[in-house]
Amino acid sequence: MIRDNLIEVLHEMEEVTKLFKLEPFDIYIIGGSACMLGEYTTRATLDVDFVDLGYPAKYGKVFVLLRDYDMLEYESTILSPAYKERAAKLKEFKYINVYILSKEDVAISKIIRLAPKDLEDLEQIIPNCNKEILNNIINEVINREDLFESKKSEFIKKLEIFREKYNV
Repeated sequence: MIRDNLIEVLHEMEEVTKLFKLEPFDIYIIGGSACMLGEYTTRATLDVDFVDLGYPAKYGKVFVLLRDYDMLEYESTILSPAYKERAAKLKEFKYINVYILSKEDVAISKIIRLAPKDLEDLEQIIPNCNKEILNNIINEVINREDLFESKKSEFIKKLEIFREKYNV
């Protein structure tokens, strides 16, 4: 039900984009919403996290339809520089380009927090992940020079717990 509601809201965003004659745009959804849309997990969520691609202010009237959303700046988000290459485009959208991050990218992005809801998601995601891809993404994140140092340091600290718990 919640998944269907999110799809409906994304379709409304597509219609508003057309209505205001705005250029089509890409949106890369991360976190719990990506898990729900990609059916990586069974946990429902109402918030939508997506990567800030430097959208012009005029797109604010489109994003407001998401209601509870976080536009995450790349420099402070645990993402591999190659996340777009692994993202899956949702085919039901014809005007805007809606992508969800791969299960491996979502899994690695959750390491920095490892909150109870993240652990719940990881229990469902990790068994379906390719461990070689997980390790590649971890290395790419650690080697990022544009990631805020405080974020990288927290990621590295939690990485040991993640590796031990999930044998990665």
